[in-house]
Amino acid sequence: MTEQTDTEPRGDLCIRTLAMPADTNANGDIFGGWLLSQMDVGGGVFASKVAKSRTVTVAIEAMNFRKAVYVGDLVSVYATLVRVGRTSLTVRLEAWALRRGEQHPFLVTDGNFTYVSIDDHGRPQTVNGTESPIAT
Repeated sequence: MTEQTDTEPRGDLCIRTLAMPADTNANGDIFGGWLLSQMDVGGGVFASKVAKSRTVTVAIEAMNFRKAVYVGDLVSVYATLVRVGRTSLTVRLEAWALRRGEQHPFLVTDGNFTYVSIDDHGRPQTVNGTESPIAT
């Protein structure tokens, strides 16, 4: 995998949301858990479209919290397919923030999330698709 250049988002846009006051920690910054959950939601949307089925998160690895997110930042999550296994897929997720009055977003968090394709009974099943699901 190539090293992240931090100059522009890579992958398919999966979710975009505004960081709100209710999402802050005791110091008034956006809580890391909130950002992680936004990434997981976006990654889950991407993984389900790739797998053409329900998916569940089974692992999060190599998380890098690079910069703080503040109330009012517009947060966008981008996904890139890294690997497809028999029942699982690994997705590279990047969260980018755009501050009010600024022109260019910056990378705030990135990491690899692994999802498992499941059937209607919650049992692992073979991944059905491998193409990128979201038009760029």
